[in-house]
Amino acid sequence: MSRPNDRHVAVLMGGRSAEREVSLVSGAACADALERRGFRVDRIDPGPDLARHLADLRPDAVFNALHGRFGEDGRVQGLLDWIGVPYTHSGLLASAMAMDKPVACRLFGAAGLRCPEGRTTTLGDLLADGLPLPPPVVVKPAAEGSSVGVVILPDGDLGPLKERNDLDPGQRVMVETYVPGLELTCAVLGDRPLTVTEIAPNAGFYDYRAKYTEGCATHRLPAVLPAGIHETVLEWAHKAHRALGCRGVSRADFRYDPDLGQEGLFILEVNTQPGMTPLSLVPEQASHCGISFDDLVVGLVDGARCDS
Repeated sequence: MSRPNDRHVAVLMGGRSAEREVSLVSGAACADALERRGFRVDRIDPGPDLARHLADLRPDAVFNALHGRFGEDGRVQGLLDWIGVPYTHSGLLASAMAMDKPVACRLFGAAGLRCPEGRTTTLGDLLADGLPLPPPVVVKPAAEGSSVGVVILPDGDLGPLKERNDLDPGQRVMVETYVPGLELTCAVLGDRPLTVTEIAPNAGFYDYRAKYTEGCATHRLPAVLPAGIHETVLEWAHKAHRALGCRGVSRADFRYDPDLGQEGLFILEVNTQPGMTPLSLVPEQASHCGISFDDLVVGLVDGARCDS
């Protein structure tokens, strides 16, 4: 391994998804960390000429700080595999499967993990035919991240969806039974689950705004949970990470209904490109486990590779 100050890293940030602004913040924080450690860094807001841009720069590795579509769904991973530039986080297949929530839930079930009951449909069919499950339910895009587009329907009234004129009727959506209780999350770094955080929004649910606006949610770290539940969350996060074939770092999100005891834990999804902003959960958990932000970022670069 060459000395850190001999290494050149391109940080991908921004992009085309609904999570562009968050990605810019994540990417800037990671680029700053690498520069503090002596790396030569290029910050890239990718466009259609990304492959040519990287061919001109010839970096030793790419730090993928993109979130959402194009950055988190396997597309940029496939491009980087094709041109042979090692990159951080999960590869093409793991990224694509994790981003497609119905596919991920089938894999979780095969691994023995409990998901909320769910149905996949299109937004147009949902509005025409009504809910496929009794309320309360959660309606969310089948392939988005950061709670983009998530709507909770407590009584089955489709009004909140019908009132929006910015939605594509052909968009695939997942309708899931709403699980009351606690919002939990657990990061897996390498092959090690870190700890469990309870996320308590100060109002409403843990939506896009609550995730990235200071003061909108409280992080309880480590979460105070009944005996056995903390260990089960760690175990399930690890199993989900492995079921998808993730690498680098991932973060699994859960709901836990204390009234159901051990049967009240449900896994929702795995994020293969978790946020790296000052408010983000993975850096917070890493710090709790004695891993500084700079060490976290450098460690991900050290593990960068292409899919075989």
